[in-house]
Amino acid sequence: MMRVLLVASLAVAAGAFSPSSFVGLRGSSAAVAASKGGLAGRGASLSGLRMQDLDAGNDLTAVGRRNLEDLEGKWSKIGVLGGSKGVGKEIVKRLSGMGVEVKALVRTEEAKKELEGMPGVSVVVGDALEATDVCSALNGCDAAISTLGGDQDSQKVDYTGNMNMIENAGIIGVTRMILVTSVGTGDSKDALPEPAYNAMEKFLTQKTKAENLLLKYYTNTDYTIIRPGGLKSEAATGKAILTEDKMAVGSVTREDVADLCIEALYSKTASQKVLTCVDPSQSDKEGPVPFAL
Repeated sequence: MMRVLLVASLAVAAGAFSPSSFVGLRGSSAAVAASKGGLAGRGASLSGLRMQDLDAGNDLTAVGRRNLEDLEGKWSKIGVLGGSKGVGKEIVKRLSGMGVEVKALVRTEEAKKELEGMPGVSVVVGDALEATDVCSALNGCDAAISTLGGDQDSQKVDYTGNMNMIENAGIIGVTRMILVTSVGTGDSKDALPEPAYNAMEKFLTQKTKAENLLLKYYTNTDYTIIRPGGLKSEAATGKAILTEDKMAVGSVTREDVADLCIEALYSKTASQKVLTCVDPSQSDKEGPVPFAL
């Protein structure tokens, strides 16, 4: 059954450079010289967890899989590309609720106003197709999450927008990256029924190019690629999983994807992994083997 699959965005944290500070940057790896300036839990458990809890020395194992020492001092500012809607917006909400500083790149003043109403969130209005705008949004962040994709120029955003993040993140000072793409990209192509793949081939091809750029040319990057199944705008079930099974397919809520992106962000075991995100509770088939974060 054909499902609507969307793409997710890249996390960015605060610090503001104007685009003019990055004149000379291009969307090319030959480009650039610029100056560097889990948390686990699902649903209510995740949104109720704050970074100040780390300072309090609370035991996090009851609500997550990370040990305290794995989290301490990491990712104090997180950049999110694609934070104005969908999975990206859910990620911004959750990080804000955890007391984490967030810096988001959005296209409109309306989206900026909405996100800046959340505690700890700063916003850059710009275009992910412009390397200077992406660099401005990433400046000051030590981690980034990209959920880029969508309606306007979506094929270009799926590759070019993510390329601008991948090629410039390290130069700006980002040391951890989550790239959200989709089931059907790369070596998960055969997970989709042929009619479903054909209907989305143009978009999936662009997402695959972004994945390949990261996998083949940025091999020293601390990344995780997350491929959600068919996205649903419903409340989180808390039962979604990440898996290394390339043939896994199914539906999953945007809220659950957001929770798992944040878990993966803080997970050492998820580093340099390509993971599919599905919810076995949404299917009558036996679920794939979960990946332990």
